[in-house]
Amino acid sequence: MEILQEYKVGVLSPEDKEEPCDVSDPYSGDPSRHPILKVNSQKPFNAEPPPELLTDSFITPNELFFKRNHLPVPNINPDKFQLVVDRPPGAKQGKPLKLSLKDLKAKFAQHEVTATLQCAGNRRSEMNAIKQVKGLDWGTAAISTARWAGVRLRDVLLDAGYTEDTPNLLHVQFEGLDQDITGTKYGASISFKRAMSKDHEVLLAYEMNGEELPKDHGFPLRVIVPGVVGARNVKWLGRIIVSAEESPSHWQQNDYKGFNPNVDWDTVDFSSSPAIQDLPVQSAITEPRPGEKITPNHDGNVTIKGYAWSGGGKEIVRVDVSLDGGKTWKVAELTGEEKEGLAWAWKIWRLEAAIPVECNEMTIICKAVDNNYNVQPDSVAPIWNLRGVLNNAWHRISVTVDQDEH
Repeated sequence: MEILQEYKVGVLSPEDKEEPCDVSDPYSGDPSRHPILKVNSQKPFNAEPPPELLTDSFITPNELFFKRNHLPVPNINPDKFQLVVDRPPGAKQGKPLKLSLKDLKAKFAQHEVTATLQCAGNRRSEMNAIKQVKGLDWGTAAISTARWAGVRLRDVLLDAGYTEDTPNLLHVQFEGLDQDITGTKYGASISFKRAMSKDHEVLLAYEMNGEELPKDHGFPLRVIVPGVVGARNVKWLGRIIVSAEESPSHWQQNDYKGFNPNVDWDTVDFSSSPAIQDLPVQSAITEPRPGEKITPNHDGNVTIKGYAWSGGGKEIVRVDVSLDGGKTWKVAELTGEEKEGLAWAWKIWRLEAAIPVECNEMTIICKAVDNNYNVQPDSVAPIWNLRGVLNNAWHRISVTVDQDEH
């Protein structure tokens, strides 16, 4: 809050008259957002926090959690809300299972999980520097961590009549209540095996960091699939379909897929590539900022901070940091939440290191290693793709050093 104080604009008075709402604008009902966010698009709203605030705390405050919307934010009356879950083929109860928020909270045990969500386009701006791609120009902050509470998807599917052995079912499709002017709704899917797994802790979440879900984050109900790309964590969840096929949604079939660097928009075949699910190992420097002039402390040291995360429940075991462009490396100190089993949340890392007295310019690099010894590639060009997704190359920044102050 101390960091945010300098950005305070003022205090809204309840007596202030609200501006008239343009009902012809499908985005007129969108919620207000924190002014500190870097906006990548207004309609739909997509924004990220200043990177240095990401590593100010292990849990990202709701108002600073990155915002990724594909369509207008729907206005949903929680008292009239119903989740529709299709029944298995041949079930005695022919009609779909319908659950209100009250039903979900009364019928099923609450479960909590701390999980990091990351947009597939995180760090896309670095791919744009190689060659322009189609997509929002995300920096390093399209990633955040929250404590989610809700009910296990597995419990709801069991209640609807599914079991792990229900035949010919491979995917669980999620349909959101957000839609465009043609009525097309956002949708995505994950594997049936993951949905039914106790270990993967897939949630139908109604709380975020101890509060009801904010409108931008899926109020009143959303899917949280720990370890999986943000695009599958469907917000404003309205319907669940278990099927032999993936979601037919555009965002499952014709987006959020990776390709060879030489594939262009004239030759791309989206059916040839699998939909992104688990994300690769990732890390980034949040302090200092690129281009910043840094001043060593009285011992001649500077502090470098950042985050590291890996998809699929793999734990970050090491972050290497170089202050000389990759010639030598030091190991950063890691902090995070202790958890048995699969690791869903990031690690915050920190390194205090000495700067040579004669050094006036410096290239700082970080790279992370997970517990499967997956490592980040050293450069962006070989993993460039036309949609600018899956950028997990070593993160580099250049800074100047104010030796005079030291």
